[in-house]
Amino acid sequence: MGAATHWETLPEQLLDLAHQAGAEAAEVFQSRAASQPVYFEANRLKQLESNQVEGTALRLWHQGRPGIAVAHGPIQPQALVEKALAISHLNVAEAIEMRAGQIQRYPDVGTPVAVAQLVDWGQEAIAQIRTAYPDVICEAELECDVETTRIVNSRGLDYSYADTTLNGYLSAERVRGDDFLSVGDGQTRRDCLDPHALAQQVLQRLAWAEDNVSAPQGRVPVLFTAKAADMLWGTVQAALSGKRVIESSSPWSDRLGEVVTAPALTISQDPESGPFSCPFDDEGNPTQSLVFIDQGTLRLFYTDCTVGRALGGGSTGNGFRPDLGSYPTPGLFNTLVAPGDQSLEQLIQSLDEAIIVDQMLGDGAGISGDFSINVDLGYRIHHGTIQGRVKDTMVAGNVYTALLNLLALGNDGEWNGGCYTPSVVVAGLSVISRT
Repeated sequence: MGAATHWETLPEQLLDLAHQAGAEAAEVFQSRAASQPVYFEANRLKQLESNQVEGTALRLWHQGRPGIAVAHGPIQPQALVEKALAISHLNVAEAIEMRAGQIQRYPDVGTPVAVAQLVDWGQEAIAQIRTAYPDVICEAELECDVETTRIVNSRGLDYSYADTTLNGYLSAERVRGDDFLSVGDGQTRRDCLDPHALAQQVLQRLAWAEDNVSAPQGRVPVLFTAKAADMLWGTVQAALSGKRVIESSSPWSDRLGEVVTAPALTISQDPESGPFSCPFDDEGNPTQSLVFIDQGTLRLFYTDCTVGRALGGGSTGNGFRPDLGSYPTPGLFNTLVAPGDQSLEQLIQSLDEAIIVDQMLGDGAGISGDFSINVDLGYRIHHGTIQGRVKDTMVAGNVYTALLNLLALGNDGEWNGGCYTPSVVVAGLSVISRT
């Protein structure tokens, strides 16, 4: 089969071999990720690691039939081409979706951080927690991720970029008799983590949880903190997919130009924002700033090449692979929920009787929007103040109904993975508690 080929020169060799084998078109997608995680357990540094993973996906069309093959580590090019050809024989012919282009090396974004700095940040955050609460047990994970992406095809396109992101997670566990409390929060940032701010988030929640109180019953406003609000946006992101429109599974499929949420909500995408960069999607199309929901009105669905062609509008630059072995499909990145003008404290003070959901158990809602979640960490608000932690409590409702009854958005936006979200206050949900 021949010797393995160097990673950097592999795409050109694969394209040549695919052409020689009779493929009308071919594309090579490469991904390399290097990380240096630092782990703390039981208040102490436990482990340092250094990981690197790289993979190559070859996608080709032979007699119009697509085939994809993936390899990790040392690769024998001829074997990979033969595998992709064999898979193509099992598929039906389709239109070749491939963008023409040229060589383009996008600037690397982000600055790598040394392991020693990650260790210092972790120790600083844990020390801050332990000074206030000597009886808690802390865990933390901090890492610096460097991801390199390259896409090369037989129509001259050759794009690549590298992206460096920092992640930090901190948790504190407290046991008092048979009462177990676990509080955690995280940060995703570009060039520098803020251990003080991360520790303050955890300390605030530990203070709120000093007392256990009963939860209000029935339909009361629910305040989802920034990290808990992800449950709402997951359903919204699915409903905005052009693929869901083709499948008629999105409840918004035929509602372009109509009001679908409260007017306070605007959801957009920005390739230049936040701790992640993405100058092109996994099909080589340039990414762009887009507005999906504008003050409650549905303006746009996101698409890849295939879905965009079916809908008649072309790709929005949102064709991404769920993994190397998958074909591109519509996906989102750097999604932004426009914040409001009130702080978290002001949101709390504005509520007479409500609960805060900060951590939850369960998968949340699907495309239907219906959900019933167990509150892992939540608090009761009474007359604008937090009374204490609620336990054995569930929240049920529908995401689409909740967003039509959106009461307020905070100005405390945070990045949770690839989504920037503030705290959210909604009505129309049911609170059920075992007192």
